[in-house]
Amino acid sequence: MGNMADVQCPCGSGRDYAKCCAHFIESNEIAPNAEALMRSRYTAYTLNAETYLLATWHPSTRPTSLPLDAGGKARWLGLEVKRYECDAGADRAVVEFIARFKFGGGRAERLHETSHFVREEGRWFYIDAELNGKNAQQRAAMAKD
Repeated sequence: MGNMADVQCPCGSGRDYAKCCAHFIESNEIAPNAEALMRSRYTAYTLNAETYLLATWHPSTRPTSLPLDAGGKARWLGLEVKRYECDAGADRAVVEFIARFKFGGGRAERLHETSHFVREEGRWFYIDAELNGKNAQQRAAMAKD
């Protein structure tokens, strides 16, 4: 993953990568809650860390591979967590976020998503997501074609 020890973590926590998402992505530590898992998954996308993304995806919905941007054309610009819902002791959670990105020299885009998570045997997994706002409208238009 390169030397990111002194680099600010892409997840938006304000902490250094080594003291933030690296614990989960590189050291296989278990994320303490669904929001931490979602932030580490965002960071994993910025690093093209397919192994981690697949390992944290629930087996019932996990794809066999991911079309990550190994060519380096996608650039992740930032993450804003809008909402995190998980009752104390609950094994299900919801995280709503906006991720900003751009491809090549194109204009920045926003991915507004509500992700669903489940905890099994003490470990959180990503299940699926709903696209919000403009993203949902774009998906509906593509489905009609």
